[in-house]
Amino acid sequence: MSNCTEIRWHGRGGQGAKTAALLLADVMFQTGKYVQGFPEYGPERMGAPITAYNRISDDKVRVHSNIYEPEYVVVVDESLLETVDVTKGLKKDGAIVINTEKDKETLKKHLNGYEGDVYTIDAKKVSMKCLGKYFPNSPMLASIVKVTGLMDEQQFLNEMRASYAHKFASKPEVIEGNMKALEMAMKEVR
Repeated sequence: MSNCTEIRWHGRGGQGAKTAALLLADVMFQTGKYVQGFPEYGPERMGAPITAYNRISDDKVRVHSNIYEPEYVVVVDESLLETVDVTKGLKKDGAIVINTEKDKETLKKHLNGYEGDVYTIDAKKVSMKCLGKYFPNSPMLASIVKVTGLMDEQQFLNEMRASYAHKFASKPEVIEGNMKALEMAMKEVR
């Protein structure tokens, strides 16, 4: 597949990695791309490791399998660095985005010699400031959009506002907090 970007998400049940992958697929679809967004579960319980995936392409996506050699990896829970090989198959010309307050040098020992770009975002700080609770998925979603450059930032924010308006129709009070989290994360990812 030419012009296809593949992203693998690592998180824990209940942190919103699956939701973020599905939201990314939704907003990219709105821009005319062909997309896939899907989870893979192990034991289905809160806190168990989960993996989710995105394929985003200019052409029809005819592959229907997990992603084994992604361009990008998103780590929603840094504790997974201790137990999951999050860099497995990750292409050197891609990048990994990790939810952490630690610096890149501290993280390197957990990245199995990965030589590509490493980005960090303190999604907890962003989430607590903007939402008052720890929901890392919105900050991580904004971070991967910023790192990949898959779409214009303002277009992304506009599409997310429309998506949140639909998703949170019965709870409109959460829309502004999530929008602030997206905007702040795009500025904070480093």
